[in-house]
Amino acid sequence: MPYVSQTQHIDRVRGAIEGRLPAPANSSRLVSSWQRSYEQYRLDPGSVIGPRVLTPVELREVQGKEEAFLRASGQCLTRLHDMIRVADYCVMLTDAHGVTIDYRIDRDRRGDFKHAGLYIGSCWSEREEGTCGIASVLTDLAPITVHKTDHFRAAFTTLTCSASPIFSPSGELIGVLDASAVRSPDNRDSQRLVFQLVRQSAALIEDGYFLNQTAQHWVIFGHQSRNFVEAQPEVLIAFDECGNIAASNRKAQECIAGLSGPRHVDEIFDTSAVHLHDVARTDTIVPLRLRATGALLYARIRAPLKRPSRVTPVATSANAFNASSDARAATNLDAISRFLHSRDSRLARNAEVALRIAGKHLPILILGETGVGKEVFAQALHASGARRAKPFVAVNCGAIPDSLIESELFGYAPGAFTGARSRGARGKIAQANGGTLFLDEIGDMPLNLQTRLLRVLAEGEVLPLGGDAPVRVDIDVICATHRDLARMVDDGTFREDLYYRLSGATLHMPPLRERTDILDVVHAVFDEEAQSAGHVLTLDARLAGRLACFAWPGNIRQLRNVLRYACAVCDSTRVELRHVSPDVAALLAPDEAAPRPALASLDDERARIVDALTRNHWRPNAAAEALGMSRATLYRRIAKLGIVGPHRV
Repeated sequence: MPYVSQTQHIDRVRGAIEGRLPAPANSSRLVSSWQRSYEQYRLDPGSVIGPRVLTPVELREVQGKEEAFLRASGQCLTRLHDMIRVADYCVMLTDAHGVTIDYRIDRDRRGDFKHAGLYIGSCWSEREEGTCGIASVLTDLAPITVHKTDHFRAAFTTLTCSASPIFSPSGELIGVLDASAVRSPDNRDSQRLVFQLVRQSAALIEDGYFLNQTAQHWVIFGHQSRNFVEAQPEVLIAFDECGNIAASNRKAQECIAGLSGPRHVDEIFDTSAVHLHDVARTDTIVPLRLRATGALLYARIRAPLKRPSRVTPVATSANAFNASSDARAATNLDAISRFLHSRDSRLARNAEVALRIAGKHLPILILGETGVGKEVFAQALHASGARRAKPFVAVNCGAIPDSLIESELFGYAPGAFTGARSRGARGKIAQANGGTLFLDEIGDMPLNLQTRLLRVLAEGEVLPLGGDAPVRVDIDVICATHRDLARMVDDGTFREDLYYRLSGATLHMPPLRERTDILDVVHAVFDEEAQSAGHVLTLDARLAGRLACFAWPGNIRQLRNVLRYACAVCDSTRVELRHVSPDVAALLAPDEAAPRPALASLDDERARIVDALTRNHWRPNAAAEALGMSRATLYRRIAKLGIVGPHRV
C-alpha cells in the first residue's frame, strides 16, 4: 500500500511545485526534480505502476557493454548487502542510464522487492520514473537519500533509497550504487548510516574500476599513514612511462591540489631522492613529499600489469620518469634521435630543424600523407624539448563532429548548453597549458573555429563557450594535415592569416614508399609487433624485401596492420609470406613469369651485391648507385637472394 493516499500525494507534489506547501525534506534539489517530473516529463504523481523492466535479451546486451564495470563491482555489492541485509535492504547497481545491471537480494524476499520494482533490468531514469534515488544521482551527479514521500510517484512512497554516483578514471559517470528498502522507519535520520555505507561502497567500486582501467599504467597507492598504505590506500594516481599523470581517484583530487588537469609526477611530488622504478620493483613503502604543501604521502608503486599499446617504430618516446634530471633529458632525446639518425636524409633533416626551433615559440606545421607518422614525430619533438614534463594534448580536428569541436577545444562554462556538465569543462587548449597542443588534420577545422583559434594564437587567451572571462594559456602549437593548405587558402576554405600563423616552420614527412630506410622501418615495426605477440618470432628475409618494395598507400599504419596480422596468425617461429593476409600477399607475390637465372649467375650476383653493400656500409642508396640500379630493384634482388644485413644476423 502507498505510504499516503494518492490524492494526498498528488496535492503535496503540486503544492510544493507551486510554493504553497513546504519542500520535501526542505530540499530544493528534490523540488527541482519534482518540477521537472511534472512539467517537463509530464509524469503522473498518482501513478502506482512499477518501473519499466528490460527483456532478458535487452538486459544481456546492456550487461555485455559493462563487463569491466560488473567485474570491478561484484564483491563490493555482496559486501554492502551483507552489512545491511538484516534490515531488509536490497542493493542495486545501474549503468549510466539508470538500468539495473546487477543486484543483491535475499532469496526469500525477492518477491516483495520485485513487486516494488526493485529488480534486475528495471529502469530508473527521471524521464520515466520521476524523482527517486537513482534518477536524482543521474541528474545531479551527487549522492542522495530519497525517503518515502520524497518520491514523485505514489508507487514508490513506501520505499527508501540511498544512492551514490560511480565515476570512471576520466571523470565520466559510469553507474549508480543504490540501497533500497521496502519498509523502513518514517524518520529520515534512520537512513544516515545506510547512506554513508553506500557512499563508501561506491568509492570502493570506483577505485576497483580505476585499477582495472589503468592496468597499463604505473599506479601510486598512497595514504597519509604508513600503516594503511597496504591495508586501505586512499589515494590512487596513474601515470604513464613519461611520468605524465593519466588519472587520479576522487580522494586524490580532494587531498592534492592540481590533479584535475594534465600534470607530471615531478610537479606534484619531490622525487629528487626517490627512484620510482626501484620503488615499484622492490614493492617498498616510501614517503613522497607534496611540493604544494610539504606534507608527506606514504606510497607504494605498482608497475604496469599489461604492456601499453605501442606506437610507430621510429618514435617510441620512452621517458625515464624516475631518473635524475640530466639522465631524463638524455633519455628524452632518444625520442627524436631515432629520426635524427635515420638513414633517410629528409627525415633526419626534419628532426635537425625541429630540434633547432624547439622552444622558440614557433608554430610547426607537419605535412604528409595519412599514416606517415606525423603525430609520432610531434610526440617525439615534445618529449625531447623543455616542455617534456608538461602535457602533450592531441586533437584530431577531423574526427570530432562539427557540433562538438568548439566545446572540445575551448571548453565551456557551467550551464553553457543543454546537456553540459554542471561544473563546466576545460577544453583541450586549456589542458595543454604549459605544454604542447597538437592539432591533427587541421585542414578539416570549420572556418568559424579557425577565427577563434587565430585569437588564441595571437592573444594567448582562450574563452570557454558560454564564459565571460578569457583564460591565459601558454602553449606550443604543432599542426599536421595531409591536405594542401596553400591550395585551400586559394579556394577560400582555409583562412590565409591562420595559415601564415601556423606555418612558422613547415616540415614534409616523406611517404613510406619513398623512404631510403624503408627496410629499417619494416624490421622496427616487426620487432614491436613480434614483442607484443608474446613469443619469439623472426621475419623471413624474402618477405622483408618484398615488404620494402611495396608501395604502401596507407604508409606505416598499413604496414603495422599487415605485420600485426602476420604475427597473430603465425604458427611457427618465422613469419613468412604465407602468414600475410591473402589480399596483401597477392600484391607482394613475385612475378612468376620472370625467367630464373642460372645458379652460377645467382651466386655471382649475390656476391656482387653483398660487396657493394659492404663497401657502402649497407646504405641502400649508395649501394644501388654503385651497382647502377634503382633502390627498388636493389631491394627486390636482396629479397630474391636472401641477403640479410649484419645488424639482422
